[in-house]
Amino acid sequence: MPDISLTVVVLLCLAAFAAGWIDAVVGGGGLLLLPALLLGLPGSTPAAVALGTNKAVAITGTAGAAVTYVRRAPVDVRTAVRIGLAALAGSSAGAFFAAGMKTDVLKPVIMVVLLGVGAFVILRPSFGTAPAPGPATRRRILAAIGLAGLGIGFYDGLIGPGTGTFLVLALTAVLHLDLVTASATAKIVNCCTNAGALATFAWQGAILWQLAAVLAVFNLAGGALGAHTALKKGSGFVRIVLLTVVFALVANMAYQQWVA
Repeated sequence: MPDISLTVVVLLCLAAFAAGWIDAVVGGGGLLLLPALLLGLPGSTPAAVALGTNKAVAITGTAGAAVTYVRRAPVDVRTAVRIGLAALAGSSAGAFFAAGMKTDVLKPVIMVVLLGVGAFVILRPSFGTAPAPGPATRRRILAAIGLAGLGIGFYDGLIGPGTGTFLVLALTAVLHLDLVTASATAKIVNCCTNAGALATFAWQGAILWQLAAVLAVFNLAGGALGAHTALKKGSGFVRIVLLTVVFALVANMAYQQWVA
């Protein structure tokens, strides 16, 4: 455990709470917590330790939000678990590739995709406002397993930030869910992606367990509050938060790519 001042710990706890709230509503909590860890931990701390500690914290808040959603939202748990198992495999593979991959090459592509997604959501106000009638077809479920499971799961293990947001968008588009149900389903899938990457980081010894335990309490509280907020406010509110997170994610990636 590195030497961290009480002030830094308090600030990290606040970041963990806010990240839990954002992650529960629409995903993207890592956009806040991971940079906070990178800034708050001593400069000699390897980046992998910040990534691993972030995963240990995030899985707690995500699990808490998932439980809240399942109790109150119409979530198809069976489909979510099937996508989640594929995501677990994808994130484990991504975490193994992360050490040797130059992610700077991928970031511009991801930024273009996010900007396209943001424009689509703005131009299509009805996107995610109402679910499609009837259950999802087998073809759509298989497409969700491939895209949201294996594809986004791999991205989560490889890079990470924005995974929850990508999951919400993919599940809304492929399974024709409303944004609240998509966010609820994404939480279950995200638990699996976090578990896969977390297992890899734990095996590598890249987690500060004591710090993660403290931050997890605040992340859990933020996640529970975020889930309650999304359920109460509905898809319109989630849409606003979604757009905010998408453009914040683009700005963050652009800063890391060309300024930092």
